[in-house]
Amino acid sequence: MSTIYELHKKLVNKEISSVELTKEYLKTIQQKEPELNAFITVCEKEALAQAEEADKLIAVEDYTAVTGMPYAAKDLFCTKGIKTTAGSKILESYVPPYNATVINKLSDAVLLGKANMDEFAMGASGEKSFFGPTKNPYDLTRVSGGTSSGPAAAVAAEEALFSLGTDTGGSIRVPASFCGVVGLKVTYGRVSRYGAIAMASSLDTVGAMTKNVKDMAIVLQCIAGHDDFDSTTPKVAVDDYAKEMEKDVKKLRVGVPKEYFTLDGMDKDVKKIVEQAIKRIEGLGVRVEEVSLPYTKYAIPVYYIIVPSEVSSNLARYDGIKYGYRAKDADELLDVYLNSRQQGMGDEAKRRIMIGAYSLSSGYYDAYYKKASQVRTLIRQDFQKVFQQVDCLLAPTSPTTAFKLGEKNNDPLSMYLADICTAPASIAGLPALSVPCGLANNLPVGLQIIGNYFKESDILKLGSAYEQQ
Repeated sequence: MSTIYELHKKLVNKEISSVELTKEYLKTIQQKEPELNAFITVCEKEALAQAEEADKLIAVEDYTAVTGMPYAAKDLFCTKGIKTTAGSKILESYVPPYNATVINKLSDAVLLGKANMDEFAMGASGEKSFFGPTKNPYDLTRVSGGTSSGPAAAVAAEEALFSLGTDTGGSIRVPASFCGVVGLKVTYGRVSRYGAIAMASSLDTVGAMTKNVKDMAIVLQCIAGHDDFDSTTPKVAVDDYAKEMEKDVKKLRVGVPKEYFTLDGMDKDVKKIVEQAIKRIEGLGVRVEEVSLPYTKYAIPVYYIIVPSEVSSNLARYDGIKYGYRAKDADELLDVYLNSRQQGMGDEAKRRIMIGAYSLSSGYYDAYYKKASQVRTLIRQDFQKVFQQVDCLLAPTSPTTAFKLGEKNNDPLSMYLADICTAPASIAGLPALSVPCGLANNLPVGLQIIGNYFKESDILKLGSAYEQQ
């Protein structure tokens, strides 16, 4: 299993060219895609052109750590001249006129294609895409996790060296856990969201999936930082993540929140494997102590009021007028709006729009959205209090391993509980890393490492130490 770090050496030493590397990945995509369905669009022509340019940069020693590296991007990042669908029929033919900031920051890497995803980043399984579900490389009868289903499966199946995704409530971490790869949700605002199609603007974050933690540090170094096009990116210095990872982890104080191990639906085998991983971290000489986050149990209800409310606002722009799908059976303006949205959006998008519109409506706003915002503050304060005692927190990424395709399609509430371990950090805007920590019934289990604001270096350092151990 090749890594960015290893392949960078080979490219610089002229042992392999980016064009050769890209052709290998395109060949793998061609072989595996009929079953896996991790990509919506494969950019073969554009990828080979980028690889040729990367080889020219390497030849004159004008390169970065990701120059010439083939990667996949979740299909909600705008890519100039390349289709961007957000997994929805309503955008099935949309071609953006500009690139997202993160795509520009990786301009010397090689974009293999746009990866499959739950429609508008809504879902926890990867089954809500207009283009069909992404299957789990470990077991094709199971889900790959959502919403960054394609990016996770592509990395796990060797279809891409790394991938870009987004995480609003667990959309990078859950698929990373289900597919046995490393996934990072950054501090809110650490990476620019400019050019990433919005779902819930106060929660959306841009992150990555890689094969190991060292590669994650390399990718984050490239994409993190302030962006004038995104006012939510503060001018907080970007650490040298690779250098920080070399420091001793013994000085880190680590907490284990007891509430995460008594959540509804926690699988006993998953719990056992995560507890074993925590024991191994203790074996590194790290001080581990039990802590409490009493408001954890309110994270899912809070999340599923705030997110649909923001969804109902953000998805209002898709109306069949300016761009995207437009209903042909519309005689009047109102019919264009109604029919285009009815025909162009899937069930989950419609469900969240309705819930959100209800939560924000007159007479219900105070009881739902305002109350959820208040409890969100309490959850954030929970974490702030605990981070006065410890530097990092350890918890399961998901209460279960990947479930069967179709198993939860008729039970939305059960599906929402897939994010029960990841939603609290999202609501608080904290960084969190999912690292593979074992197998339960031959399916991957993820260990979640949560850090303090803009302390990605701490969780990467601990994750790397665990991975090496």
